[in-house]
Amino acid sequence: MSAIQGTILWVDDEMESLKSQILFLQNKGYDVTSLTNGHDAIEWLKTNNADVVLLDESMPGITGLETLAEIKDIKPNLPVVMVTKNEAEYIMEEAIGAQITDYLIKPVNPNQVLLSLKKILDGKRLVSEKTTSGYQQDFRNLFMALSSDQSHEEWKELYKKLIYWELEMSRSESTEMMEVLTSQKSEANTEFFKFVQRNYQDWIAGDDSPLLSHNVFKEKIAPHINPDKPTFLIVIDNLRYDQWKVLEPIITSTFRLLEEDMFYSILPTATQYARNALFAGLLPMDIEKKFPNEWKNDDDEGGKNMFEEVFLNYQMKQLGLGDLKTQYLKITNNENGKHFEDEVHNYLNNDLSVIVYNFVDMLSHARTEMEVLKELAGDETSYRSLTVSWFEHSPLYRALKKIANKDIQLMITTDHGTVRVKTPSKCIGDRRTTTNLRYKLGRNLQYEDKDVLAFRNPNDAGLPKPNISSTFIFAKEDIFLCYPNNYNHYVNYYRNTFQHGGISLEEMLVPVIRLESK
Repeated sequence: MSAIQGTILWVDDEMESLKSQILFLQNKGYDVTSLTNGHDAIEWLKTNNADVVLLDESMPGITGLETLAEIKDIKPNLPVVMVTKNEAEYIMEEAIGAQITDYLIKPVNPNQVLLSLKKILDGKRLVSEKTTSGYQQDFRNLFMALSSDQSHEEWKELYKKLIYWELEMSRSESTEMMEVLTSQKSEANTEFFKFVQRNYQDWIAGDDSPLLSHNVFKEKIAPHINPDKPTFLIVIDNLRYDQWKVLEPIITSTFRLLEEDMFYSILPTATQYARNALFAGLLPMDIEKKFPNEWKNDDDEGGKNMFEEVFLNYQMKQLGLGDLKTQYLKITNNENGKHFEDEVHNYLNNDLSVIVYNFVDMLSHARTEMEVLKELAGDETSYRSLTVSWFEHSPLYRALKKIANKDIQLMITTDHGTVRVKTPSKCIGDRRTTTNLRYKLGRNLQYEDKDVLAFRNPNDAGLPKPNISSTFIFAKEDIFLCYPNNYNHYVNYYRNTFQHGGISLEEMLVPVIRLESK
């Protein structure tokens, strides 16, 4: 005897006419109980369990909507499918408001009912099977791509595919195939490091380079600034491409997506380098030459991102946009965010409003410091979930909704992403060596050659050279750099935390998005 597919309670005052439908479902393996009124249905559910209720709206005694309300009081999570002859919009709205799972209009044929039941009872399994099958078909294509010499544009496409499958598997809970994908993503990062290692110096010299941080504003933002339509550029620090993809449905419910692209963050994938380059339109070594008083090296005293507005104004003038009304705002805490939310309508008077939002950066750094956040963001899926939860309740999202109907243009980008680090590598330097776990700047550095990309002349990487023996090293894949002193303590403390500064798909390939009001 085949296993029962599910227990169905069907409530309808015209049960005689539904005998063939019930027989059809029973032949498909469903256990169906039929009742003719809402009172009996409520009493039955007090002592029995059902997987789904099929509920007629028009019944003598109490209506389907009244029965629905009682059912939700008894069993709030029980799926209910409303089946009715009445197509009145208010009935649909009330049923949807009462959290029905599906809505069928009479006369219904048996396959309609079966499809609804399968969606409810088997939906996750069917999606999981479809996702697994789709990834298995694409696996070989991804494997072949990793085995070939990819261009910088092809790497973007490959990373998009990996993220697509990662998100699909997270939704469908395909645990076994997720392990296969994780392994393939790790292999992709191994090959990506080799790709960057071979080409980065040429890119900095301008030879067949992808879109890098210092050209993003000129190439992706400036051409679309229109004095007749206020532009808001939101720079969310540390925003990865996969985080953008889970925010996308929320944002596109209010704004129309015009363009989605990626760019390559410069090295180190750290705020003081990548974001200053974004605003200045210059490589860090050129910022240092042009702004010797404003640029700060790692071992200099003072804030490293204190002059973004100065750099932005410089680039605007260089691009012939100096006459536009531009306003810059940096939001570093919730109070700043609420103030922006309250004042957002005033920003509509600007041609360009640039908002730097530091929350994701604070989140990723806090994760290494706070045990609660370590638990909340223990893997990629929960890290994305935390990002969504933050955004949905953030002053930033509320502010954007306030101006969504004002015919504005919205750009969203970032400076770099983050990667979850798992593999420690020993590194030794003097006391002035930087503390970042994914890159080091120092003199007389000792490190494992196989674990890093090293630039003994920082200028080759477009970076300032604080002194004659300065060396930059950038960790590959999921490696984090630890000093030998108290080594085991720091390895355990930082393993599985999200860090940035090195070379990985997650840190370097980051989103730049253009939207407009619907």
